[in-house]
Amino acid sequence: MIEAVVRVDSIRKAYGRLVAVDGVSFDVRRGEIFGLIGPNGAGKTTTLECVEGVRRPDRGSIAVLGLDPVRDRRALQRRIGVQLQSAQLQKRITVREAIGLWISLYESAVDGNALLEQLGLTAKRDAWFMTLSGGQRQRLFVALALVNDPEVVFLDELTTGLDPQARRAIWALVRGIRDRGKTVVLTTHSMEEAERLCDRVAIIDHGRIVEIDSPEALVARHFPAGRIAISDTKTLPPTLEDVFLKLTGDAMRD
Repeated sequence: MIEAVVRVDSIRKAYGRLVAVDGVSFDVRRGEIFGLIGPNGAGKTTTLECVEGVRRPDRGSIAVLGLDPVRDRRALQRRIGVQLQSAQLQKRITVREAIGLWISLYESAVDGNALLEQLGLTAKRDAWFMTLSGGQRQRLFVALALVNDPEVVFLDELTTGLDPQARRAIWALVRGIRDRGKTVVLTTHSMEEAERLCDRVAIIDHGRIVEIDSPEALVARHFPAGRIAISDTKTLPPTLEDVFLKLTGDAMRD
């Protein structure tokens, strides 16, 4: 049986009268890419922030690598990497300086130059942050999440706003993180991204988990195999987006 490195049990988080997360439970297995998918406002980011220890859930329990994200925050921070949904750096900090600053925060860290090379940022190591493209900035934020050689990496809406070429490059980086033995937990509202990257996904809507499984299993379960004819009506095989729409009855809001 594959070890679960993240366990979330019946967590709830409300902001006043707004219930953002309502009884969410799931496990993440070691070495997989696990996705929380759903429309904007579904509760993905709040759930992830509770798991990371950024927010304290109102009730329920969370364990990451056997640690409580709130009680054991300092110990956990040494073992995880986090890329937040909204992040910013000083305009005139260079890529090299940013990596060096983050490395200085940890007792043990990877080689900064090797990390920049792995993420394709060596040519930009002396460039100011404000001169980087959107894709280059996201690569830098991924690099900052990896400087402590984490066991689990959390990525929140990593490719939002990127052009298709930059998005595919980031997808390759995420697969590379998993291939190096890391566990990846990500949020996205892109069904294509979830289908391309994730070993398993949890569909979340209005703060509740609707269903959890691999993209392939979800498609097979909700759209059983049958004969598909491709004609001038452009009928196509079902996708994870079709499953999402069937389960939630909600329009995608990119």
